[in-house]
Amino acid sequence: MTEPTDEGTEGATAEDVTPAPLLVHGLPAEEVRGQTVIHTDAARYKALFEALRQEGYDLCSDLCAVDHLGNDTRVLPDGIAAERFEVVVNLRNLTQTSIVRVRCQVAADDPRVPTLFRLWPGTEAMEREAYDLLGIIFDEHPDLTRILLPDEWEGHPLRKDYAIGRVPVQFKAAPATR
Repeated sequence: MTEPTDEGTEGATAEDVTPAPLLVHGLPAEEVRGQTVIHTDAARYKALFEALRQEGYDLCSDLCAVDHLGNDTRVLPDGIAAERFEVVVNLRNLTQTSIVRVRCQVAADDPRVPTLFRLWPGTEAMEREAYDLLGIIFDEHPDLTRILLPDEWEGHPLRKDYAIGRVPVQFKAAPATR
């Protein structure tokens, strides 16, 4: 991973120097509670994960997706455009006991990113869940089908614009009280 540099800061006082942004594989990153968070977009998603795998991140502990529809409070680093969807992936390097989180912005009009299945086979079910509930398409996934909902279900219920339906509640007759 890449560390920030102090180039061009000679003669400046500590108050004058703004720390250089943290870059990891050329992408903006930040330290949050002792964990490196890397920000990317769908175009650079696959190359980033291939590089992280080569660095020894051998376990994908979590992959999920978020719908940010209506969320205007999100802060992203320069160079990363906010999109409606975000795929969040947590990786672990078990030999160095380090964790990295990747936040990938995914466009609403083409919600797709490459699958991570070839790098971490354990992502197969997590990607299916993100597809099933939010409609994120993982290109080249071996079995991108619904995993939680019936096959005939229409739409993706965790999208914030998904119509809320009504299921009538039927109560049993209450026993007579004396």
